[in-house]
Amino acid sequence: MIICGVELTGSDAVVCLLNMDRGQFNLPDCKVRKLSLPKNHSREDLLKFQAAFADLMAEYGVGGIAIKERMQKGKFAGGAVSFKMEAAIQLIDNDELSVSLVPPAQIKSTLASNPLPVDFAETGLKAFQEAAFITAYVAQLNSSKGA
Repeated sequence: MIICGVELTGSDAVVCLLNMDRGQFNLPDCKVRKLSLPKNHSREDLLKFQAAFADLMAEYGVGGIAIKERMQKGKFAGGAVSFKMEAAIQLIDNDELSVSLVPPAQIKSTLASNPLPVDFAETGLKAFQEAAFITAYVAQLNSSKGA
């Protein structure tokens, strides 16, 4: 199953697709690295963002979305726009698409017991996609354990 890792930063949803087939990871080519919401967005902009995200997931046959969870308060809290984008993603009307939040503590503990099998620099992804890649990796590992 292809999982889309998502990191929400500011008004961007950075994405990374990751597939695991018979224990081997691969990165499907994806024409989109991030989807953005205008700073001064309207309801229509939010609906367009949601539709574009849903279309991207359908185009690549994504079965699951893993969003890196952000803190709700404190020094490193996520902004209001990122929580709107999270809600828009969670409310995509597609029964075949599961959406989960991956807490930073789960990412840290999973990486401690299952380090990345490849150096991130060797993936060919852009540096800003690293958190989305790691989120997808952790979600893939956890979904394969549940299978």
